[in-house]
Amino acid sequence: GLPTDTVLGYSKSRGTFLPLLGERAGVRARQSSESIIPTKEGSSAPPIGVCFSGGIDSGSVFLITYHVMQKLGMSPSRLKAFTLNFGDGPDFQQAREFLGRLGLGLFLEPIEANLDAIDVAETIRVLEDYKPLDVECASMGLTLCRGIRARYPDWKFLIDGDGGDENLKDYPIAENPELTIRSVVNNLMLYQEGWGVGRIKHSLTYSGGLSRSYTRTYAPAKQFGFDGFSPYTRPSVIEVAEGIPFVTLTDMSVEKLYALKGEIVSRGVKAITGFDMPIFPKRRFQHGAVPREKLRLRLPEQEVEYRRRLSAIYA
Repeated sequence: GLPTDTVLGYSKSRGTFLPLLGERAGVRARQSSESIIPTKEGSSAPPIGVCFSGGIDSGSVFLITYHVMQKLGMSPSRLKAFTLNFGDGPDFQQAREFLGRLGLGLFLEPIEANLDAIDVAETIRVLEDYKPLDVECASMGLTLCRGIRARYPDWKFLIDGDGGDENLKDYPIAENPELTIRSVVNNLMLYQEGWGVGRIKHSLTYSGGLSRSYTRTYAPAKQFGFDGFSPYTRPSVIEVAEGIPFVTLTDMSVEKLYALKGEIVSRGVKAITGFDMPIFPKRRFQHGAVPREKLRLRLPEQEVEYRRRLSAIYA
């Protein structure tokens, strides 16, 4: 059966457990956002941008941010949903559909870009890593931040959904031959902590986990002078994720594990904001920004070459 956690308010009944869990996670995310969103009003009040794809993480963060701003009496005109748009990537259409369903389409602001502008050498220098997936993702982040900065020279605050996949164990197990559904659901902090200190499983730069994945967002934002934040990286939110009985809720089923994130997060968003959040299939940032075939032409998976470029920086 499901454990009762008096701190997090969990219930032994699955029918009541998921709503309570979703609401608790939503409350923690809202509280985290409230603590970080600048509340100064007037002409000097800074605007707030959400790095937005319409996926579960960025979608929930946008809706929670919108809700918090309304609750605090702040003008929603300060809020924008920035979506990277190369012209034919699926994320832009997804982002438009997400906001359109909720009557919030006016907040969408596409940041148009060209693949030719991506500089792999710059990405590796900023990221300080060489794994292809990380280089691809950080390249998208740099492109998005560069576009926002060019359009808004004084913009400061960006909010994103990093940490959501780690908290709900929503990474493709099949892409890593060393992982199984059993090892994932039984390892409490696998994706937050990575493979552990002293275990070179990912790269020679990072052990893995959030130290690696959040750098893909933090470093590009810092490069262009933004102050970034994700409520899903706050200890109080991670605490909720730690208490999820994944084994019981998934029955060791990969399909149930992947469905769990959308169910928990959408329930939380509904409980806190009243919005019925649209749920779309998971995609990596880079695969949503541009079709995979075009991405491969611009950023071929050449780990050896990427590693050589990184080493050359410190030679």
